[in-house]
Amino acid sequence: MGRLTGVAVALAAGLLLTATPAQASDDPLTLAVSLDGQDISGHTMVITPRSPVELSVTVTNNSGSAVHIRSIRLSGTALALTFFAYDTTLPFDVAAHGRSVRTFGLDLADLDGQAIGLLPAAVQLFDVDRNELAAVDTTTDVRGSILSVYGVFGIAVLLLTIAAWTACLLALARHRLPANRLRRALRFMPAGFGTGLVAVVTLSVLRVIPPEPGVEIPIIVGTTAIGLVLGYITPHPMPAVAEPETAGLLTTTEVTG
Repeated sequence: MGRLTGVAVALAAGLLLTATPAQASDDPLTLAVSLDGQDISGHTMVITPRSPVELSVTVTNNSGSAVHIRSIRLSGTALALTFFAYDTTLPFDVAAHGRSVRTFGLDLADLDGQAIGLLPAAVQLFDVDRNELAAVDTTTDVRGSILSVYGVFGIAVLLLTIAAWTACLLALARHRLPANRLRRALRFMPAGFGTGLVAVVTLSVLRVIPPEPGVEIPIIVGTTAIGLVLGYITPHPMPAVAEPETAGLLTTTEVTG
């Protein structure tokens, strides 16, 4: 019995020893990023465009060969669109099982005209072939202008959504919607979709919730579904009322008499 226990312990120890290098090889390069001395991972980073920031990256190479890094990118996205991106060419090597730290300044003055509010962002490392080596995700609170690219995008979506709802409601009031329920639902779908986009951008600009996929997709899908349902349950348009023929018959009778 004791011999079997010893064999089991030896096998378990062997499995643990062989599993540890495999896990390390799955993630050969790790990245830690700080902005003005604060770790960006899991934090909301306030960025004032007219104030330069100091970006520091710590790269740890867990593999058995040196890694060459060519450039670093700071980018912000929303609704699957990139609203700002800053690339810095900063070539350096990280030795095998080594660590390297690089610190440099970023001038983000142009960000005032590119974004405003909460935006998901990432710091990425690229090699000479523009392949991503490592990345760290964060959320940025950009203190930009409402007339930035992101702000104007939100205003344009708002105006288009108002126009879509106005067209649908006017058609409903004038009994000009399609007679088919499915077509009426599709008529209201763009208005519902636009409402979702407006909600996502507004919550971002007001610094309530960043437009991450886990937030924006349910909102947009939900408002689009509401638009479809509203269009589907709208009343059937009334048919055109035909003029009665009795009026003409009465007139003819009176003239004859």
